[in-house]
Amino acid sequence: MGIEIERKFLVTGDGWRAAAREVVPMAQGYINDQAAMDSGAMKASVRVRIAGDEAFLNLKSRELGHTRQEFDYAIPVDDARGLLALCVGGLVDKRRHYVEHEGHLWEVDEFLGDNAGLVVAEIELSSADEAFVKPEWIGAEVTDALRYYNLALATRPYSQWSEGERSGAVASTH
Repeated sequence: MGIEIERKFLVTGDGWRAAAREVVPMAQGYINDQAAMDSGAMKASVRVRIAGDEAFLNLKSRELGHTRQEFDYAIPVDDARGLLALCVGGLVDKRRHYVEHEGHLWEVDEFLGDNAGLVVAEIELSSADEAFVKPEWIGAEVTDALRYYNLALATRPYSQWSEGERSGAVASTH
């Protein structure tokens, strides 16, 4: 069993672009939706992702916050395409930019389609109290804000958010 310790932040400006060492296009969808998670009917999200020329089936426990159980399995791309057709909600399209900063790898997700305009950076840590240096382009932390999770974005994309939600002035349960 894998444990993922991850923190999520909004991105301000484009200072990260020059430091990106690799960019991978990603398309992903979910076999279950946010309602199944919210109701407790399911205790893990089930994601299908095509990342470049690879594909994965991923399960993450539903805990909100920086630490979750995570299981990730490589699958054939053709199988992933078939599974994406079975997903509920919308697909999440994005470009993932890999950026090294002060000894840590940041994954900067630049969303496309219905989530265009949203840019979020994640950092995976080896322990919950691991110290790291925030780059100057990191904004507010949104680790505990459900609406920034990809499962929530598949259910209710950024294009459907109010201006208050986009600015962070309005709290949302999704």
